[in-house]
Formats: sequence, C-alpha cells, structure tokens
Amino acid sequence: MGKYDFTTLPDRIRTNSYKWQESQKDAEVLPLWVADMDFEVYPEFNAALDELRSYQVYGYPVARESLYQAVIDWEKEQHGYEVTKEAIVFISGVVPAIGVAIQAFSKPGEAILINTPVYPPFARTVTLNQRQLVTNSLVERQGHFEIDFDQLEKDLVEQAVKVYVLCSPHNPGGRVWSEEELRRIGDLCRKHGVILVSDEIHQDLALFGHKHHSFNTLSSDFKDFTIVLSSATKTFNLAGIKNSFALIENPDLRARFQKQVLANNQHEISTLGLLGTENAFREGLPWLLEFKELVEKHVDLVSDRLKDTKIAVMKPEGTYLVWLDFSAYGLDHQDLLEKVRYEAKLVLNDGATFGKEGRQHLRLNVATPTRILDEALNRLVRVFENT
Repeated sequence: MGKYDFTTLPDRIRTNSYKWQESQKDAEVLPLWVADMDFEVYPEFNAALDELRSYQVYGYPVARESLYQAVIDWEKEQHGYEVTKEAIVFISGVVPAIGVAIQAFSKPGEAILINTPVYPPFARTVTLNQRQLVTNSLVERQGHFEIDFDQLEKDLVEQAVKVYVLCSPHNPGGRVWSEEELRRIGDLCRKHGVILVSDEIHQDLALFGHKHHSFNTLSSDFKDFTIVLSSATKTFNLAGIKNSFALIENPDLRARFQKQVLANNQHEISTLGLLGTENAFREGLPWLLEFKELVEKHVDLVSDRLKDTKIAVMKPEGTYLVWLDFSAYGLDHQDLLEKVRYEAKLVLNDGATFGKEGRQHLRLNVATPTRILDEALNRLVRVFENT
C-alpha cells in the first residue's frame, strides 16, 4: 500500500469535467480519453490553496523568485538541464505557446512540419494560423513509432519548412525519443535553418526505465534554434490552473517570442497557476514516483487483457496514454467509433483526429483507478473477442 490514494474515483461530473461530460448524459459510459487523471490531487497541493486563500486580494500577480528557482531546480534535478532564469518565459499553456511560436517565427503561407499521428491541436494550430501544414508520417516498427529521417529531410527541404513542432515524448504513441534520434533531428534543423519547437509536456512521465532527453541538453548549438515547452500541469494533473513555460536560450528568439506573447495579450498567468507550479515542483515528486509505478502496472494490464483479441497495443515508453490498433477487424472507422461508444459504452480518443495514420486506431487513457480500467478492458474484450 502506497502513501497516496489512487483508488478513489472523485465525482468528476459534479466538478464540470470536460472528460466526463458524456457520462452526464449516460451514467454507464466510462470516459478514458482526455489526457487528465481521475485521481485527487496530491495532498501537499493544499499548501498552495491555503496560501491563495490567505491573500484575500486577487489582483494582478507576478512570478516570484522562488517560482523561477523551483523550475530551475526541477529541470536540473530531473532532466539534467541547467537553465537560467532569463531563459524562462511563463505562458498559460503549451498549446498557446505553440501558437505563439508559429506566429513569431513564420509568416502566413509558410510551412510548418509535424510528425503524424500526433496530438490534434498541432495541426489545428498550424491551419488556423494560415500556415502550410506539412505532415511527416511516423513509421511503426517493432511495436513503436520511428522517424523516417530520409523523408524528414526531404520534407524540410522541398517544403521550405520554417518551424518543426516536435512532440517529445510522443503523444499518442508514447515514444520517448532516443538521444540519437533527437540529435539527428537537431542536426537537420541546424543544417536547413529550421526553428524547432519541442513540446516536452510529458517529460516527467517516462516509464519502464526509459529516459527523457530535453532537447537543449543534447548540444549547445541546438540552443540557438530551439524553444522547449513544458509544464507542471500534465505531470501533476493541474491542467485547470493554466500555467506552462517556454525555455528559450537564444536571446533573439526569446525576444521575438515575448513580443508575440504580448501582442496576443497572453503574458498574464493566474495566481493559482504561479503558486501551483511552484508547489508541484517543490512537493510533488514522491506522489509522481508512486503514480508512475501505477501507470506501468496499468500499461501491462492493458497488454495482458487484450492479448487474446485482435486489438494491437502499442506499449508506451512514456505518458499514461496507450495507442490501440483495431485495423485487424476490418471495420469502417466510423463503425469502429460507434461500436466502442454504444456497445462497449466507452469514450476513447478518435485516432483519426491525430492524422490520417490514426484511422482504425483509438487512444486509451490509463490514468484512472484500476477498477475503472479493469471494467473498460472487460467491455473491450466482450465486444471485440468474437468480432
């Protein structure tokens, strides 16, 4: 028995959870889709709430020195990244920061590259900002995604790509990219003058002995063209407090990024976002270590329970998300979605929203109490074992 409670399911309908809205319409539905956790926040977070209550005045806040130091300490201790205060830019979220970077480092009509399948807001942010979307397909080999580097270089050159938005660790496939792979990406970006935006929001969720390498730790040269994005919110299930940070070593890139943040009026962070981020990095590590042990057990549970079906499980090296391949059933994609929703009464992420490679795939979130995951797997097995 661990120190923390990962068995209680909070009443997420009462708290207006986006993830659980379908269950409000149908109580039998189990939602295992949106990437947040069905666990109560780590109890040490109450100190941040107590401090917030003590303020009594909730005007415009500023980030205090101790918050900057908490980020600096976390990055150094957890990822070996020695970052300075000057390089840290706070912003309300990683996805907003991707939008800012696209606006700051490219012009309408210019090309932005992403590896697909990938988290849906990547493509959405590119197209809504009137940039040309370039999709570089990942290749599935030996049960995980890899990058076709020959095709990647071809795409970068032929499409005159200005910005490459990388998902590291990868969502939905759970790849924790190797040091060699990341170096090859950096070498190509340097060679062809491409700005790299590295979304590392899942950096703290490497599993099964895999190690996340923050992009700027790989080469001092990479710092000249890289923007690293991360947050405590994914790690500690605090998405609602709205705070993240960009780590930008190059002063010119940082100034351009900050100018665009100001142009968008995205420079203000909520008081709770500031307090919560500091608290998470100071107090949350014991909870995180216990949580990751549970995620590994849940990933193994998914693999074990679905092994007698034709559902192919891509075992993640990081994140708490599992990419499921239903293509062996030969179902039309829409029929697959309806079968899962109305026969299994589950809400999983629609794989097609991650890119064309995601058809006949669904994404499963295992950050839920074991009994909930167990029931969800029972339903999948029941519905698909004889299909």
